[in-house]
Amino acid sequence: MPIKWKSKILLAKIEDTYGTDPAPTGALNAVLANDVRLTPMEGSDVDRDLETPWLGASGTMPAELHATLNFNVEMAPSGAAGTAPAWGPLLRACAVAETIEAGVSVTYNPVSDDHESITIHLLIGSTRYVLLGTRGNCTIQLDAQGIPYLAFEFTGLFTQPSEQTRPTVALDAYKKPLLATSTNTPTFQMNGTDFVARSFRMNLGNSVETRFLIGSEGVLITDRSETIETVVEALALTSFNPFALAAAQTAVEVDLVHGVTAGSIAALNVPGAQMQRPQGLENSQNIKEWPLRLVPLPVTGNDQWTLTLT
Repeated sequence: MPIKWKSKILLAKIEDTYGTDPAPTGALNAVLANDVRLTPMEGSDVDRDLETPWLGASGTMPAELHATLNFNVEMAPSGAAGTAPAWGPLLRACAVAETIEAGVSVTYNPVSDDHESITIHLLIGSTRYVLLGTRGNCTIQLDAQGIPYLAFEFTGLFTQPSEQTRPTVALDAYKKPLLATSTNTPTFQMNGTDFVARSFRMNLGNSVETRFLIGSEGVLITDRSETIETVVEALALTSFNPFALAAAQTAVEVDLVHGVTAGSIAALNVPGAQMQRPQGLENSQNIKEWPLRLVPLPVTGNDQWTLTLT
């Protein structure tokens, strides 16, 4: 019988010890995702390059084995203020700290050290792929009239796939998202100015590196450089002048709030994002739009941005 491509089960759990499988379960660690893409056996092939009395290949040896996994998760809070969302462990594996104030809020912000890792199990049919010591990158993305997503790109250590019994999964912790609309996304401001937006992207910009040495093999996040890209309706320059801001290397505050009821509000704050050179103008429905680029900058460190769920 053929294996159905859509018959996927995705599990993820924070590792207590790097590279040691914490055994995620379908009841507690299932992930509700879309656009799942796996490259199960990345690496390099070391040629033996033998010199023999005859012509012909001498064979290769696989090295630096790892796997990559990309998928999107709907950006919907838990439904209860102060309760972490089910996708929290995924964001934590992207060099992000999670701070819970019970009954009030859950806040995420970047960190430079002590990065957490996750183990991921992906079953397609009954074939299970396991990624150990997994870390990655994330892009927060909203499009007008679309579902807000957290787009993840993960890299983990390779293990041999195997045939396993498919677990029963519970996905109730993932709440139905709200479309990005004028009602559901009440705030989008730059430098205190309200904007009408077509799209918004904030890439966490993590440099994810595999490191295979004698005595140590792993996946590290070695640097980061966040970027914001947004397309907005253009304003009169007397209201907001991105050209002058870029020329002066000015940093502006960016605020984006999605959700309107307690337990479903996600507020992204970037206290100082340097405006980059505007590159061109766009025409949509005969309305002038600006495609803008900004770079979030640290103020005192590890505070380029915060995502607060209330």
